[in-house]
Amino acid sequence: MQYAERLVKLMDTQFRIPGTGIRFGIDPLLGLVPGIGDMAGFAAGALLVVLLAHAGASGFLLARMIFNIFIDAVIGSIPVVGDLFDFAYKANRRNLKLVKEYAQKGKHRGSAWKLLLPLLLLLFTALAALGYGSFLLIRWLAAAAGY
Repeated sequence: MQYAERLVKLMDTQFRIPGTGIRFGIDPLLGLVPGIGDMAGFAAGALLVVLLAHAGASGFLLARMIFNIFIDAVIGSIPVVGDLFDFAYKANRRNLKLVKEYAQKGKHRGSAWKLLLPLLLLLFTALAALGYGSFLLIRWLAAAAGY
């Protein structure tokens, strides 16, 4: 657990803006490097999930943690907006809180299906909308080019 706490501190709260209570880690700083930075942040979050999976965490806990990492990665990949989002969301800090609740209070136990099924449906819908939007864009571009 100490390794996880040190990693979370480094990623989300290692530094403080002087004169304020605002804390941040290297995650939003890494996000400033297009592509590579967001993937590095995603990898650090995924490492926590893998460690907990090996430690026997419940499927529901792992699904919630993966959801936090997914939100951080998707929104964090949007230029400028994503970088600002990384300063506020702190997915790793949220995941550490979930882990502590799991270990100390026995929360977040059970099957992951009650969380995964709606998420998969949402993901499928988003992908279908993206595919349809791409189709419409290509059709519009083709019509504009005279094809």
